[in-house]
Amino acid sequence: MSLSAVIVDRTGQPLTHAAYDTVKPSELWPPIIIRSAEIDQLIDKLASHPRPANGRREAIIVHPNAVDAGQGLAPGTQVVLSVLKPGERTSPVRQNSTQVQFCILGTGTAAIGSRIVRFQQYDVCNIPSFVPYCHENDSTKGLQARLTYSNAPLLEMLRVHLVDDQAKMPVGELASKTVEEMDPQRRSPFGSFELTPDGAWLMPYELLIDPPTVNSPTLHWPWVEVKANLDKLSALGKEYIGRRLYLLYNPMTSRSNGTTPSFFATITIRPPKIIDRPHRHVSSAINYYFHGRGYSVVDGDRYEWSAGDLMLSAPGWAIHNHASYDDPVYELTIQDQPLHIMMESLLWQEDLKEPPAVLGTNMGFVTNRGPS
Repeated sequence: MSLSAVIVDRTGQPLTHAAYDTVKPSELWPPIIIRSAEIDQLIDKLASHPRPANGRREAIIVHPNAVDAGQGLAPGTQVVLSVLKPGERTSPVRQNSTQVQFCILGTGTAAIGSRIVRFQQYDVCNIPSFVPYCHENDSTKGLQARLTYSNAPLLEMLRVHLVDDQAKMPVGELASKTVEEMDPQRRSPFGSFELTPDGAWLMPYELLIDPPTVNSPTLHWPWVEVKANLDKLSALGKEYIGRRLYLLYNPMTSRSNGTTPSFFATITIRPPKIIDRPHRHVSSAINYYFHGRGYSVVDGDRYEWSAGDLMLSAPGWAIHNHASYDDPVYELTIQDQPLHIMMESLLWQEDLKEPPAVLGTNMGFVTNRGPS
């Protein structure tokens, strides 16, 4: 059966709803908070199940606006809660989505490719694409609970999220072929070359399907070491206009400033009674608050949160800011900023009185902090 395309004639119609506002307010996913008590109940529920054959006690935390193909807490970000009881281990799996893992309870071990990562509460690590991995709760008592963030919804909406549930953990390192070992008949004699004086090039098929490789490592950010550096930012006074955070930076992401090629993970400290300036950006943000309490104002509405809450805190292009109450706040933030930088779509408005900039293409913003 052949299909016919749907033709939409938009001759003379405007492409935007208003300047810098191509998204109608009704199309924004509203903020949503999954309370600490709900997460605790879900952990207990997952732990109460009989051990599944693959060992994975998991639940996807889905925004009510998510489409069936996406199942994200934000349109391009999936959040999965995983639980292991003492002595349990999951079966190996691999998928072409990339992941950020955050331990919220207990301790354990992650085998990711040929690397073993021992993690504790509030540690972060990344899982690269299509690398086999499994998890173990090797403690003698106490549950292990992890939040895992991935770009699975984006790949599912593209209908190309590939998962291998029969993955095998590697026995040793796989050696990559050097240029000298490659078959010369498979290489183009022409190479890439400049076509026009203004910088347009041509590249042959042989190079198109064999781009330069970049090592995508598994990295581990221990909370005890991150906190020691993060706490130093408390010395910045109330006159500081930036946000007191560190990006958990993976150098393979280069100029896109990521923890994975799709996401950055930042950990923020908010001293008591700090109120951020309102701002907005195309990238969406999901916050997990693990100490303190405060509130966020998003698109004009106020949302109260406290330790243990998980929140879609900044739907893409919604004006927002955050504030702390009487105690310091620690939070993990996941944003799809690196993806937008590489797509050249990261509009960012740090000061609402000034026009937005395309970060990664235009000059970015500065704070009032002196050289460090």
